[in-house]
Amino acid sequence: MAIHEECGVFGVMSTKRENVAGIAYYGLYALQHRGQESCGIVVNDDGVFSSYKDLGLVSEVFSKDTLAHLSDGNMAVGHVRYGTTGGTTRNNCQPIEVNHQKGKMALAHNGNLSNALELRDKLELSGAIFHTTSDTETIAYVVTRERLVTPSIEDAVSKAMNSLEGAYSLILMSSTKMIAARDPYGFRPLCYGQMSDGAYVIASESCALTAVGAEFVRDVLPGEILVFSESGVESRKEHCDKQKRKTCIFEYIYFARPDSVIDGVSVSKSRVRAGEILAGNYPADADIVIGVPDSGLEAALGFSRASGIPYGIGLIKNKYIGRTFISPGQNERMDQVRIKLSPVKNVIEGKRVVLIDDSIVRGTTSKRIVKLLRDAGAKEIHMRISAPPFLHPCYYGTDIDSEENLIACHHSMEEIAEMIGVDSLGYLPLEKLNQLVESEDYCTACFNGVYPTTIPTDLRKDRFERKLSERAETAK
Repeated sequence: MAIHEECGVFGVMSTKRENVAGIAYYGLYALQHRGQESCGIVVNDDGVFSSYKDLGLVSEVFSKDTLAHLSDGNMAVGHVRYGTTGGTTRNNCQPIEVNHQKGKMALAHNGNLSNALELRDKLELSGAIFHTTSDTETIAYVVTRERLVTPSIEDAVSKAMNSLEGAYSLILMSSTKMIAARDPYGFRPLCYGQMSDGAYVIASESCALTAVGAEFVRDVLPGEILVFSESGVESRKEHCDKQKRKTCIFEYIYFARPDSVIDGVSVSKSRVRAGEILAGNYPADADIVIGVPDSGLEAALGFSRASGIPYGIGLIKNKYIGRTFISPGQNERMDQVRIKLSPVKNVIEGKRVVLIDDSIVRGTTSKRIVKLLRDAGAKEIHMRISAPPFLHPCYYGTDIDSEENLIACHHSMEEIAEMIGVDSLGYLPLEKLNQLVESEDYCTACFNGVYPTTIPTDLRKDRFERKLSERAETAK
């Protein structure tokens, strides 16, 4: 599995001055699966902002001493990042902080804008100076520009949404308010809850609410703006129902934690259902069903239940490896898959195995996993994928940006099976995706090329850096 999603957002607004950084820390810890490149927390103490951001995992960046240096306050916003746009540098860490004529702002964002490059060009031509290469700073500039001519921060966010196209679930903190906003398509998840003492919590996934002891209230609606203040919660819906809902189906297949519920649908239940569908469409004569940790496990359970083939734990994941460990590329004798996954030989040896995973991208990882099972003595391997084949790039926050690297674009299912070394292969049928969420309101652009928004003119992940380089060459 080589797909990544770029980030998770978390915000808390307390009824009193307290250690809100600590609450944000545990919330981000629960969202760590959404991004492992960098993280950050900004605390608001009666209009005074303090922050800490750096590259690395939440547990690495925020030590006990680091958290102690963040002041107590009544609000905090946090972010974990995997960059689908912009390089892995400390400058691109979020939340982004802005000081302007009408006050301060901190912004954390999940998703990708499909018109980010065009917006950035317009802003730079009007005098804006960018310090990062992420979409988030573009959003911050657009909101700031509107804030200078509007009476409130929520009005500024609403007007900014008229210019933003693509995926954005964001949390914005001003000196006195916290704003949650979700794009009109609802590409990325966003929800909020309330703690027993009255504090409000906003997060990318409901699992983060549970982690800090907050009770889930509801999902933020596509296009909705929620304003959290001393007066309570105000909902603004002027951007709702402008577009048909297009929640990313891959949130259910891979990105989200299985204990989360997104837009009323249990992630775990949807994955079990994917396994059941696979068993009906691509049955196998086998002895055991195993899943590739973590997102393949529930689908494997579903396949087992529907087929009657026993379920087993055949692969163990090393849960103590983050993105910061020494890359095996620095030592070609080491196999990255072998470091992260270990086969359970007594479960696999001599068995006909059904192997469930969530996707095949380039095929490299799948081939290595299959080799692990062969080396452990698997007699046959029948691979089943709980998603349709990837055929197109994603512009809304998933790290799939080049058709030339997608194995399914160039090879048939039979050819892929031979290339990765399995006895048979089956993908979840595209027309069965609606059964995972019992709805037609989801985005499948990476599978069928039907995009809800305009396709960006520049598709490269490092498009902002390249633009800067090209301008520098022109200026010589």
